[in-house]
Amino acid sequence: MKFNSPFFIVSSFISLTSGRALQQDLAQDVVTSTSAPHSVDNGVLVESRAAGTSRTSSPAGCLVVGGSGAYSTFADAVKALGSKTTAQCIFLSAGTYKEQVTVNYAGKLTIYGSTTDTSNFAGNQATITSGKSSAQAGTLDKSSTVNFVGSNVKIYNVNFENSFGIASQAVAVTANAENLGFYGCKFLGNQDTLYAKSGAQYYKNCYIEGTTDFIFGNAAAWFEASTIAAKKASAITAMSRTQATETTWYVFEKCSIVAAKGFSLKQSVFLGRPWRVLARVIYQNSVLSDIIAPKGWTTMAENATPIFQEFNNSGAGSDISKRLYTTKATAAMTQSKLWKDSSWIDSTY
Repeated sequence: MKFNSPFFIVSSFISLTSGRALQQDLAQDVVTSTSAPHSVDNGVLVESRAAGTSRTSSPAGCLVVGGSGAYSTFADAVKALGSKTTAQCIFLSAGTYKEQVTVNYAGKLTIYGSTTDTSNFAGNQATITSGKSSAQAGTLDKSSTVNFVGSNVKIYNVNFENSFGIASQAVAVTANAENLGFYGCKFLGNQDTLYAKSGAQYYKNCYIEGTTDFIFGNAAAWFEASTIAAKKASAITAMSRTQATETTWYVFEKCSIVAAKGFSLKQSVFLGRPWRVLARVIYQNSVLSDIIAPKGWTTMAENATPIFQEFNNSGAGSDISKRLYTTKATAAMTQSKLWKDSSWIDSTY
């Protein structure tokens, strides 16, 4: 069951709290001036990026948050987008923004964060953070630091954090719309960090960190060249596909599955468990470190018949000889199988 928030309003979220058991552990994060050149892609202003390029001032035409910009909060800038349907952009200056925001813009939207290196998450300087748990908020969606319910959004080099702690589920980002692209972003939290809930989604060169089920939901989501960092002996994914007609998957392509800095988790982390009975997850062409338990996968939903696959992975945790609950993969998943159309992703990133 799914409900959508009608407007972009601070702290305005609706969802369904999961029945998953609570488990967890910790999180964290939070300067210079040049702009990258720009081009136009399907009517949307985009910047031309190269490895090592910085973006510490706003691309032309964006609503600017922080610094010398017109808006002091991300929520104010989102509200200022109004009811237009034209392509718009928002730039987040270096800093930490303590707020909860729902983004539901009718047109194409690009969100840029200040960074010393646009090619990945390492140089990110803009963090949006909150510290509300789902128990406090009443639902998973309402606990989200940022809840994306409007389609056709690209986000570059922004850190999203839920700093609540380990006593409850607490979401950093709910991604609940079509054609959402996250590029060089960080997702920081504990249990339920990233709610990849619904719709076509793409994550490239990102960092996703958490304790239990920290990537969960039922989106058609592709994670590429990203770092997936565990902080607890638990499960990484909790996929919630329920109908055989649903085309949803979680695909991890060329990702690195590791322990978060400061954590020792040898052979204690599972690649996933089925939140709902028909979960589908594949790790392919990825590096699985020694944190992965020999069994690979574990159980959750009663009478589940998930499709859990691994294909052409490497690393100390990639040995599949003792795996449980897996379906043999004979080929890698492709974007053309996952989505009917992939023209919305930024293929230049």
